[in-house]
This record gives sequence, structure tokens and C-alpha cells, in this order.
Amino acid sequence: MERALIVCDNEKGIDFYKSFLKENGIVDIVVTSNGPETKRFMSDYDFDICIINGPLGRENAEALAVDIAEKNVCQVLLFVKAQYFEEIAANVEDYGVITVSKPINKQLFWQALKLARVAQRRIGMAKSQNAKLEQKLEDMKLISRAKLLLIVNKDLSEEAAHKYIEKTAMDARSSRVEVAKEIIREYEGE
Repeated sequence: MERALIVCDNEKGIDFYKSFLKENGIVDIVVTSNGPETKRFMSDYDFDICIINGPLGRENAEALAVDIAEKNVCQVLLFVKAQYFEEIAANVEDYGVITVSKPINKQLFWQALKLARVAQRRIGMAKSQNAKLEQKLEDMKLISRAKLLLIVNKDLSEEAAHKYIEKTAMDARSSRVEVAKEIIREYEGE
């Protein structure tokens, strides 16, 4: 389920954004009205989409959008007055912020929301792939550490240590990582 954050400091705007998101299947919605409150929520919860309705009183909605985009994996939609659209869009696009001009055209909002959802799915896929690669790297480190322990303690060559881990894993019907962990426990007492 998608979770959205709306940053808006007026009731009419809040009602509009909430209604539009609900119409498009997003019902887990949190609303904030200023930067500090938004940053607190962003540190406590993961959001898929963040909608910022600029301007935010005396706060800089553009800076908040960039800050959120840099520090979080959610997709940011920034709504700005038409007269500032080109300038602000140019300033935030390098951070992946989608800028939408006000007054809001529902069709354009729908397209921006759809684009944000697609981008968020791509970010999620990349994050998942990154986690897999990080795990693979950690596994390789464990196996290398176990090989080194075998080389030092059993006076094996690197190739022999590698074969020892593979054969032990096959014989025990477990993974090389589990065998490596057992070797590390045996020689390092971990």
C-alpha cells in the first residue's frame, strides 16, 4: 500500500489533495503544514509520495522539496504558482523533484501522480537490487574471511580452502555462507 505525505498550510488545499489521492487509490495519507513537522514525520515514517503545496508561509517550499528528495527515497511533487514554474522546475529537476504548475489542472495532476508512481517503483526496484548486491558482498567477505582462517590454521592454499568450503557445503547441504560462519565460529570463537 502506498503512503503519501501532503505538506500544505491551508485547509482548501489539504482537502483537494486528500480527495484526489483517495480517488487514485492512496488512502494512507499524512498531512503536515511546515518544514520542521514534515522533517519529523520523514524521519519516523517511509513515504512513497510527498506532495508539497508551495508557498509554505515564510518557508521555502523549493528548499524543502530538495531536502526531502536528497534524504529520502520518496517521490516529491512540488506545486508552485505558474509565474515561478520555469525557474523553480529548473532548480529542482536535478534532484528528481516533479514540479507542477498552479492553478492545478486535474488531468495534469493525474499525469504527474502517475509519473511519480512509476518513478517510485523504479526507485524501489533499484533499492531492492542494491540490497541484494550488498548482501552478496557481505557473503563474499564472510567466505573470504573463512578461507583466510583455513589458510592460516590448516595450512591450505587459497584454492584448497575454496574447495574445502564448497565440498563441506555440498556434503552438509547448506550454503557456503553457513559453512563460512561455522569456520569463523570455530577459529575465532564468534
